[in-house]
Amino acid sequence: MSNYSFGSGSTPKSFSAYPRGDFDLESGTIRRHRKRRNSRLHPFKMIKSIRNRLLYYCKLRPLLAFFISLSLGVTIFIVVSLYESHYREMNNYRKYDLGSDKYPLPELRNLVMVAGHSVYTSSSCGKVDKEDSWFLETYQKNPGQAATFLAHIQEGIEIAAKDDAALLLFSGGETRKDAGPRSEAQSYWAVAESKGWFGKENVRLRALTEEHARDSFENLLFSVCRFRELTGTYPQNITVSSLVLNILVCGLLPIIFNKMEV
Repeated sequence: MSNYSFGSGSTPKSFSAYPRGDFDLESGTIRRHRKRRNSRLHPFKMIKSIRNRLLYYCKLRPLLAFFISLSLGVTIFIVVSLYESHYREMNNYRKYDLGSDKYPLPELRNLVMVAGHSVYTSSSCGKVDKEDSWFLETYQKNPGQAATFLAHIQEGIEIAAKDDAALLLFSGGETRKDAGPRSEAQSYWAVAESKGWFGKENVRLRALTEEHARDSFENLLFSVCRFRELTGTYPQNITVSSLVLNILVCGLLPIIFNKMEV
């Protein structure tokens, strides 16, 4: 026998009988893996699969599917209706806001409010300082009560006359049922008119009424809203001509002390 010697430094070499890949013994060929191509129709197939499943569940549980569909439809209808209503209101508000440059008194910045305390019932304004010319409650039937009302009116007019940027508001609603459809604000304005605005005729064009307030709190609150309605802004300063006791009782003084003069 022949002896074949190999060098001591030699190492066995690896030998691959077949190329890399899956070898098919039956056909004697090598299977090569095909790369999957991204199909553009994949989302459509997924949608179709979901649709088929929904149809299957509908056939399996038709009554349940009907109620679910009905609930979904009602929910969509309500959401759309609310959105449409909200959009319509916002659109109307924007249209109104666009026309906000047409406020009747946009140049005024300060508020002078005279709070009403009674309704004037006399057919003529010749006795404005007499108690029997006013519709007074039992607790108001005191000597000098009518003179107090007159003093409040005069004070408010004089304060507004000193400030060209002031709006004078007589505040008070129809608080006396038996007095008829007359408001406290209208009564005070009529008295001021009968007195010739105490010699301050220039105030007349800046003197208006707020005719919804029922108490001292609403006198101030509604007057601020009325100021916003007439000028387009909120008052920078507020001056009130009224009974101090009423302001203290309704708790207004601590809240607006920094911006109000009594």
